Amino acid sequence: MVNTIRITVNGVEHTVAASSTLQDLLDTLRPEAEPGAPIASAVNGTHVARQARATLVLQDRDAITTFEPITGG
Repeated sequence: MVNTIRITVNGVEHTVAASSTLQDLLDTLRPEAEPGAPIASAVNGTHVARQARATLVLQDRDAITTFEPITGG
């Protein structure tokens, strides 16, 4: 049996494997994204640097927020 946790991403609840990292989550939510694509992320209101995403293991009830750059003119 796989242990799962519940998290929210931009206000939407998701269920993920208990061992999921922030990078695992972003890869699942954005499979078409280029590696290194610009996106900012925060967990429970604290910014998570790109380099730290692969080692930050998500916890039950974490609230993840993602931000993509706004471009245009």
